[in-house]
Amino acid sequence: MNSHNLSLYITAEHQCGYYDDRLTSNLIPDPQVNMGAGLYSLLLSKGFRRSGEFVYRPHCKECSACIPCRINVQTFKASRNQRRCLKANQELTTHIVEAKFTDEYFSLYTRYLNSRHKDGSMADPTPEDFKSFLLNNWNTSIFIESRLNDKLLCVAVVDFLAAGPSAVYTFFEPEEHKRSLGTFAIMQQIWLARLYLKNHLYLGYWLENHPKMEYKRNFSGLELYQQDRWQAFLSK
Repeated sequence: MNSHNLSLYITAEHQCGYYDDRLTSNLIPDPQVNMGAGLYSLLLSKGFRRSGEFVYRPHCKECSACIPCRINVQTFKASRNQRRCLKANQELTTHIVEAKFTDEYFSLYTRYLNSRHKDGSMADPTPEDFKSFLLNNWNTSIFIESRLNDKLLCVAVVDFLAAGPSAVYTFFEPEEHKRSLGTFAIMQQIWLARLYLKNHLYLGYWLENHPKMEYKRNFSGLELYQQDRWQAFLSK
C-alpha cells in the first residue's frame, strides 16, 4: 500500500479545537485499510497525524490554518534560550521507556490537563481518555520520561517511525513551569532523532499567530508542508 493507491475520505464537519467560531473536517485514510507503522510513517511524511489510532489531516472548507510542520534536525541549531533550558534541567535523569498506562503517568497527565486546559474538553480525563489518545497497537510509541531524583516531572509521548520521530504529546508537572519542560522535551526528541540518524522530528501542526503553537517558531530548521511538499519556514 502506498499513497498513490490509498483511498481518502472527508469527515463530516465538527467544532474546531483551535477556534471557537470555526468548523473543521478531516481527511482520513480508508477505514477498511489495516493501519500499521509502515503506512502511518508514510502518511506522517504527507502531513497526517494521529490521535490514538485515528489518523487524519485537517481539510476544512473555509480555513487552511493548520499546516503540518517538522524540524530538520540536521540544520537545527539551539538558541541561547534553548541552551539555557538544557542547562537548567541538567540534573534531571531522562530515560526512554515503554509507552503504557500507569497510575503515576495518569496522575501527572491529569494535573497537567487540569492546569492547562481546566475549561476545555480535555479536563478531568479518565484512564480510557489517556489510553485512547496517547497509545496505539502499532508498536510505534515510546515515552521519554524525565525525573528529578525519583519524582516524575515530564513525559514526552513519541512515535518512532521510519520517517522520523513524531511528537504525539507532552505533559509535565505544572508547578515546574520555570523549567520550560515543553522545550526540554523537544530538545530530547531532537537528540533522539540525531542519535538514530533520522533527518526530521515531526511536530504536528503550525497555526500562525495561535498562542498554543507560537513555541514552534522558536526552533530553527522548521519546515512546513505546503503545496504538497516540505518547505523551509520563513519567519515574517
